[in-house]
Amino acid sequence: MQFRIRLATLDDIPILSKLIDASVRGLQTQDYTPSQIDSALQSVFGIDTQLILDGTYFVVEAQSTEKPIIAACGGWSKRRTLYGADRCAGREDALLNPATDAAKIRAFFVHPEWARRGVGGLMLEACESAAQAAGFTRFEMGATLTGVPFYSARGYTPLEALGVPLPNGDSLPIVRMEKIRLPSN
Repeated sequence: MQFRIRLATLDDIPILSKLIDASVRGLQTQDYTPSQIDSALQSVFGIDTQLILDGTYFVVEAQSTEKPIIAACGGWSKRRTLYGADRCAGREDALLNPATDAAKIRAFFVHPEWARRGVGGLMLEACESAAQAAGFTRFEMGATLTGVPFYSARGYTPLEALGVPLPNGDSLPIVRMEKIRLPSN
């Protein structure tokens, strides 16, 4: 199977919303309770249209003989917000300084049917390369517990455990992680 990476568009939002729901419900049940998942899908997990408008959100399409299928989505941000969908409280849309701040790796979701086929790695490399082209050499994220092994295998180091407050009173454990990527010669 061949995959193609492209920038997400606002027209992709209905498909991405379904993909995010399927990804969270299909891949995160080992790390989060049904209550955490339901509440996080109402607040933390979802579309961040600012990423799409900034041109920093990607989709990975599986190329088939028919219409391409969106298998995954994810992006990077030049803004302070570490995690969260449009409806997530506490967003910080101030721009980052590439000389002193870390780009934020954000909102990665893989459809369960496409998990463990390399699409997450393709997307992460595309995000890191794009952020590096914008002048960033450090990357930071708020990784789900499910994502920590994936990001650790790709050079990210855990910095601290966080608990994201959820609307139902639960908390969603995540791990703030960082990676330094040296500039290419």
